[in-house]
Amino acid sequence: MQRTSGPVIAAAIAIVIGGVQLARAALLVMPRAPRADLAHIEPGRPALPPLTYTVFCLRYEAECRPRRFFRGGPIRLTEKRWADLWDINRSVNLAIEPVRNELGIAGEAWTLNPARGDCNDYAVSKRHELLRRGWPARVLLLSEVVVSSGEHHLVLLVRTKSGDLVLDNLTPQIKPWLRTPYRWVRVQSPGRDGLWVTIGREGV
Repeated sequence: MQRTSGPVIAAAIAIVIGGVQLARAALLVMPRAPRADLAHIEPGRPALPPLTYTVFCLRYEAECRPRRFFRGGPIRLTEKRWADLWDINRSVNLAIEPVRNELGIAGEAWTLNPARGDCNDYAVSKRHELLRRGWPARVLLLSEVVVSSGEHHLVLLVRTKSGDLVLDNLTPQIKPWLRTPYRWVRVQSPGRDGLWVTIGREGV
């Protein structure tokens, strides 16, 4: 192995540190909003919530307790909030070991921060952690989608003025809802606790 001079090592370290700083900065770049008329999901008809959501609310009453009404719609996506989303999405995805539910509805039990779990556990845990950081419940909406295989899947939709963003355990990226490869089925109503609605306009 050849010896490397001190200045060369110092230069290499500077490049690595610079690269890490650039990577961190890239994580905090605000996402571009989709076209104004498609930036947010359009709520459709009222829909029954998933049965497992009702059971979850009986188990975790504080998560579903009617909250004081907040005026306003989507939240402004500041640099701090964008960092919150990246941190929570990444930490929850890493903390829960993925386990496939082979029993269907009979095997579903939405659990907060389990050691092992499926998409439902990831979604409710992310919502729980963001609520703990002071995010308003009106912008943290559990959403049911269908993946390409035909299976139903749960994600967390975050309503911001830059567009509706998706926190998903199947990808480390946070994407605008229109850029996800899913068919959207129903989502929590942003205006009324405990109610869900169909999706008025599909993504592409």
